[in-house]
Amino acid sequence: MHDPAVSFAARLIRWQRQRGRHDLPWQNTRDAYRIWLSEIMLQQTQVATVISYYQRFLERFPDVGTLAAAPVGAVLEHWAGLGYYARARNLHRCAQVVVEKHGGRFPEAPSDLAALPGIGRSTAAAIAAFAFGVRAAILDGNVKRVLARCFGVEGFPGGAAVEKELWRLAESLLPEAQIEAYTQGIMDLGATLCTRANPRCAECPMAEICIAKRDGRQAELPVAKPGKPLPHREASMLVLTDGGHVLLERRPPMGIWGGLLALPEVPLAEADSFAARRGCRLVATHALPAVQHSFSHFRLTIQPLLCRVEPDGSRVEEPGWEWQAVESLDSAALPAPLKRLLLCAF
Repeated sequence: MHDPAVSFAARLIRWQRQRGRHDLPWQNTRDAYRIWLSEIMLQQTQVATVISYYQRFLERFPDVGTLAAAPVGAVLEHWAGLGYYARARNLHRCAQVVVEKHGGRFPEAPSDLAALPGIGRSTAAAIAAFAFGVRAAILDGNVKRVLARCFGVEGFPGGAAVEKELWRLAESLLPEAQIEAYTQGIMDLGATLCTRANPRCAECPMAEICIAKRDGRQAELPVAKPGKPLPHREASMLVLTDGGHVLLERRPPMGIWGGLLALPEVPLAEADSFAARRGCRLVATHALPAVQHSFSHFRLTIQPLLCRVEPDGSRVEEPGWEWQAVESLDSAALPAPLKRLLLCAF
């Protein structure tokens, strides 16, 4: 085959049939809800991590109507630990829009799917291909890496001009048929063989046509994002406990850990007065080990202080605050680093 597009697609489809992944829990279905859920969960999260979350999520929210009707807090509880929590809030809003504006059925056209909350161009194409057999190109991080290496695309893939070139390339490579196998195949290839580090070129179906392999440039392509050190922030958090409960705050809907429960962020020197404002008397304090956590745009050091308290008789329920039972912390809608901190402390 002399046409590189035909050769690429044919090689990919043949490899996917023989060597690709076929037993993931969201495969072998045309259910747009299940496909959409898996695609959102797989954004910036590894397959191995997603599987158990996906299965538990479906048990609680088996269809789009159930998800749309649920309180957002319940959705966040089942998402806690997956990170990038805007995905969960958009997931909930998307379900509501599908029910309210589309009668509970996901639209088939990629452009209509991309107009829904939390669904971008690439995710819309994946849903359309797997659920409806629509011929549309995807371009996630794995696909960018495969295309950059195989076709020798220079420049950082996140840059506007390079991304535009990659979209043009991705669309030109689409086969006329078997779009599901092709789409799954290019995902599988990037996830299992054409990995960021130590790509398994000897097993790759593109080995004979790959420019990066030919020129020994696997480590150079795709071009890395220009380096920029992440800023560092510090936060003091109080672990107020009466022995059986911990005081938690519901974060605002937007921003870091939006909508989740979190420890109160209070200067350590103000622990006594803070406890008093919550209707408690501070009995003893103990510094816990610092917790390091990296977000996409900054690094955070949390200095937690364990505060043993006793109620002074003036404790009242306040909006946005709740005393969570220690035995239920494992299932609470807490960010992963705070959940680990509390489970170690208790």
